[in-house]
Amino acid sequence: MASLPSSSSPPPLLLLLLLLFLSLFPFSSQSTNCTSQTFSNNRLFDSCSDLPHLNSSLYWTYHPSNSSLSIGFVAPPAKSNGWIAWAINPTATHMVGAQALIAFLHSNGSIVVQTFNISSYGPISPSPISIPVSDLQAESSDGVFRIFATVEVPKNTTKINQVWQVGGSVTGGVPDKHDFGQENLNAFGELDLLNGGKVEHQKSNGTVPVSGGNQKSNGTVPASGVNATSTLSPSSSPSSFSTILAPSVVSFWTLFVGILTIFWSV
Repeated sequence: MASLPSSSSPPPLLLLLLLLFLSLFPFSSQSTNCTSQTFSNNRLFDSCSDLPHLNSSLYWTYHPSNSSLSIGFVAPPAKSNGWIAWAINPTATHMVGAQALIAFLHSNGSIVVQTFNISSYGPISPSPISIPVSDLQAESSDGVFRIFATVEVPKNTTKINQVWQVGGSVTGGVPDKHDFGQENLNAFGELDLLNGGKVEHQKSNGTVPVSGGNQKSNGTVPASGVNATSTLSPSSSPSSFSTILAPSVVSFWTLFVGILTIFWSV
């Protein structure tokens, strides 16, 4: 007599349904590209570029009339207690000589941003930079840091050498060295101030970019005059979509588990 199928083995149809269901709901990590960001205080930028390394993006508005550049740099630190940096290098293309803005978490949990003149690959410390900077602020939410600033660039400048970086730790209020993988070593390039990807403004929640830019790729208490802001509220963070989607996903999973239980008991 043929033996009956084991009751512990799920029917093939059930396995097919399970695979189909899982394919409909992929779970992705926090995105920092030009189509994912909204900013607090209704900050608006004219252009955006998805930078080619370190899962980062740069928003900017260039004002030729006064040679100023307003920027918003967005990136996740290498680790939750790490740091992010964006810099202009007026004399070279790599890190040495960069006039940097570095944001990290203070020991009290607040995020701070300071200026650093990167004169060598040795230890660094907060210091004035050669580029005038104002409106320097930082924010953090959902594992992503954001640096905002207005910097002065030489008159009639249309292209600048930018460098960006992320690190995994801070010691004594000073960022530690970053990794030296290819992603880190290639995090520099020329930024065309006049030909970036344009963004569409939405007054309700900040900016929603339409397309990417044309990026060419190959550290405590804030210092005097430097401001830092608190973390974004949940309603203004890029995870708002996840917050809306989560209940629907939970409902679908609850329904599926119920169907699974019925099939399994038959």
